[in-house]
Amino acid sequence: MMVDIFSSFDDHNSTLFSAHMMTWLLTFWSLIFINSSFWIKPTNLSNIINMPKQIINIQTTRSYSMNLGGFTLIISSLFITLINFNLLGLMPYVFSTTSHLVMTFTFALPLWLSLIISSYIKNSYSSLAFMLPLATPSFLIPFLPIIEMLSIMVRPITLSVRLAANISAGHIILTLIGDYLTTLMLLNNYMVTLVVLLIQMGYFIFEIGISIIQGYIFSLLITLYTDDHQ
Repeated sequence: MMVDIFSSFDDHNSTLFSAHMMTWLLTFWSLIFINSSFWIKPTNLSNIINMPKQIINIQTTRSYSMNLGGFTLIISSLFITLINFNLLGLMPYVFSTTSHLVMTFTFALPLWLSLIISSYIKNSYSSLAFMLPLATPSFLIPFLPIIEMLSIMVRPITLSVRLAANISAGHIILTLIGDYLTTLMLLNNYMVTLVVLLIQMGYFIFEIGISIIQGYIFSLLITLYTDDHQ
């Protein structure tokens, strides 16, 4: 969330207060604690820090992704990285990377494509047969494979658009409320200013929850897509 309603969409709109170094430093939290159990003695603090990893790992055990070697580690790393980027985007003068389709599509496309390629390499016959289920009516046979193919092809697009749209919408609403709050402060309308300030604080807390939930949904959908892996 930066200085005006459109600045969050411009990665070149940097100022003297831009916290780019802090963004990189906080991002290393994902690398340090993702497998901290190998070199850090388990404590209450480390268990709290590793809670996001534990939450997403529980979900991966309920899908086919637990049978794909290393995929659980990728998903847990992705989940924590998305939380980092989403929360950092709420800070003033910090560019919100996940509000751009380029960034979200970069996350979605390789993971989706790797599942598709792996599925066709491991078992191409079952992957092709998946597009035409058993007992399909004969009049649907020419159309059903096309519909199934389209539904699979749009998955990375829906993943990236969902994340970028939710993060962008939240930033725009926060900016609009902030602009209105600034106007009220200049007009010395203290009563209404206090009400709008409480609304701003409440919505900011709401956006923190949305940032975590959107990271979870993105990672969750990726794990659910592994159920189609043949």
